[in-house]
Amino acid sequence: MPIYRLLQNSAFEPEHLSAMATAFEQALADLNLVDRSDPLTELIARKVIEIAQCGERDPIRLCEQTVAAFSDLNGGTALRAQRGQQRSPP
Repeated sequence: MPIYRLLQNSAFEPEHLSAMATAFEQALADLNLVDRSDPLTELIARKVIEIAQCGERDPIRLCEQTVAAFSDLNGGTALRAQRGQQRSPP
């Protein structure tokens, strides 16, 4: 799993590692990514770590910020589609 490999030599506390792993798993689920060999999973793991390095430790907020970063790349359509929401007119 990409996040564990990336965190092998990190200075995070065990509870922070757990929060990041939880956020990573939930972000993958929210973005409908099931193939762990998809290169996008590593990008998501790196984003979770990046956000955690900025001080965020809550797994829910870590996940939300990670998903937002990737859904913003395509206008938010991935997250809205997953949640069954329509894009509101500009």
